Amino acid sequence: MASHPTSTPSPAPEVAEAASKNKPTQDNVCPAPVRRPRPQRPNYRHIHRFPLPLAVHPLPPLIPHNPLSIISVVLSYLTYLISPPHQELYSAYFDSNTSSVHITDDKTIRALWEMGFFGKGSLSRSEPSWLEREKKRRGQFGGKTSEDVTRERRTERRELKLERARMEKLVIEQRLQAEAAANENGNASPDLEADSTSNGTATTAEKFSLRKAREARMLGSQQSEEQNSVADPGNASSGRKVSTPGKTVRFSPVVQEKQFISDSTVLQLPESLVDGHKADEESLLKNEEHLQLSNEEALFLAYGLGALQVYDSDRKTTIPTSSLLTLFRQHSYFPPRSPAANLDPDDPFLVSYAVYHHYRSLGWIVRSGVKFGVEYLLYNRGPVFSHAEFALVVIPSYDHPYWSETEERRTHAEEKQARSWWWLHCVNRVQAQVRKSLVICYVEVPPPGDAQALENDIGALLCRYKVRDVTIKRWVPNRSRD
Repeated sequence: MASHPTSTPSPAPEVAEAASKNKPTQDNVCPAPVRRPRPQRPNYRHIHRFPLPLAVHPLPPLIPHNPLSIISVVLSYLTYLISPPHQELYSAYFDSNTSSVHITDDKTIRALWEMGFFGKGSLSRSEPSWLEREKKRRGQFGGKTSEDVTRERRTERRELKLERARMEKLVIEQRLQAEAAANENGNASPDLEADSTSNGTATTAEKFSLRKAREARMLGSQQSEEQNSVADPGNASSGRKVSTPGKTVRFSPVVQEKQFISDSTVLQLPESLVDGHKADEESLLKNEEHLQLSNEEALFLAYGLGALQVYDSDRKTTIPTSSLLTLFRQHSYFPPRSPAANLDPDDPFLVSYAVYHHYRSLGWIVRSGVKFGVEYLLYNRGPVFSHAEFALVVIPSYDHPYWSETEERRTHAEEKQARSWWWLHCVNRVQAQVRKSLVICYVEVPPPGDAQALENDIGALLCRYKVRDVTIKRWVPNRSRD
């Protein structure tokens, strides 16, 4: 039995016309926009290559089956004994009015920020960059500060989101117009809808990425520049670039006629006056910003690393490390307690410092988390590399039998560690909104001991505290289904 080839029916003229409109032609295809080069960022890997303000001198490797390696190790030890390496010791002073440690030396400020991200600029959000911002405001600094880069990135992202929303709205309008035209003609078919959905020319479910929005905006700016060059061929022939500002202000003819200085008039000053004025500004401009260290950061630098010496308010007498611990413990209360008052083992400074020292010893960059409603933020490498991954909440724990012997101690422990469910829900919701994992750190408070002996031996005092951490994640029903 002979098989006859099946003939496909020819589509209707309206359907063929609609399909031909959807096909990309040489006139409809938009040229690929030329991407503008991004400004070169500082080499943060080189700037922050040292994790801590310490000079490390590693020994040569010891190879058991190679006797010559023993000689190199012995020579290294002898070299360190004869001429020990110089360890930089930074200076700071304690301000009792703010209950914090301040640093005014520019070299020390840059060293502590670049090697471990210690402290905060008193006139900046995080990194001390007031001098660069002031120079840029006066026209003496040509680069960009970290605040300027952050502001530009946020502005660009906001504009790209608006452009993406506009493109999605345009696609929806085109889809509705196509469906209305097909319904009027009465030739709508499932095949056409499937084709239009498959080629992606008009689909309501299409989501434009920020990259597409950026390319569309750049293409629009190029087209506007071409239109301006066509409209004003004099500027195009002379080689001058026509700027297209984002906002245009039109004045009335009366205002335009009464201009104070015409475009052709240029006010010029003698170069000697200009250079002298700039030199005077640079000589008078003084860095008014200082680095502010928290008490936990100052004690870690002084006791944990031995890289900081703290002076009193008069900047004449050095405060010993043991006295520095007592001073910070007294100022952890408000108002600060007198030196004759007895200090509790669960005072706020000891509990918070135990957590700070614990995570700093594990290699984390610990920063203040007050803007997120928590005690600390944990960074893997630092604020300039990535956002914080974890947010820490510190809660004292009274598991020792000493705190449950009397009714007064039990009441004291319950008041110190009491947290409501609404508080936990609010903090967890905030961390989920900023994409951080909430970690609750329980610090086991030991019973009071010999206060004088423990304050002289900070290591023995810190060994009595133990840190337990628990990670909490917000449960979302739509994302937690099996």
